[in-house]
Amino acid sequence: MSDADIGGFSEATLEQIPATASEPTHARFHGTVSIDLPPNRPQVHRSGYAAWRNKDRGPTIFGKSLWDVDPYLFLALRIKSDGRKYFVNVQTESIVYTDIHQHRLYAQRPGEWETVIFHWSNFVRTNYGQVVEPQNEMMKQKVRTIGIGLTDRVPGPFDLSVASIWATNRMGDGDSHRLGRKKNEESD
Repeated sequence: MSDADIGGFSEATLEQIPATASEPTHARFHGTVSIDLPPNRPQVHRSGYAAWRNKDRGPTIFGKSLWDVDPYLFLALRIKSDGRKYFVNVQTESIVYTDIHQHRLYAQRPGEWETVIFHWSNFVRTNYGQVVEPQNEMMKQKVRTIGIGLTDRVPGPFDLSVASIWATNRMGDGDSHRLGRKKNEESD
């Protein structure tokens, strides 16, 4: 998704890249951010964003299929970033459907694969990009979607690769509960 959904001019692509001798299988999120406003949509006052999230997992015979990450302290991502200001977005089955819990995705080594780890309690509840008060604890037993957004509104190309996302109790690269397919990855 991008501001193109409201008439903007940003372009975003999410594609699966197969493994090579030097790279793991990964999702590549790339495109171009534009802050130009659509000329025929005066109600649009802001543009310049792009994002993706997993699809809803669909129902089971027991109801909605959600992730229960409550037993875990951390969310981990194996990424290769271009250094731009991305956010990790987590949506839960909360009372307010449009609430998103966000955390800044800090890449320490742009252009290189690295593992980034977030403590679940450090995510901030937002709604339509604005911080919401009071800051209620995230419903970690009912996670619907996880995704990444780019909202820095800096025009130009972007490129972020994600090899894996998982919940863990360890600060290091581990083989804990994966939120996706388990893959072999080099350790930091």
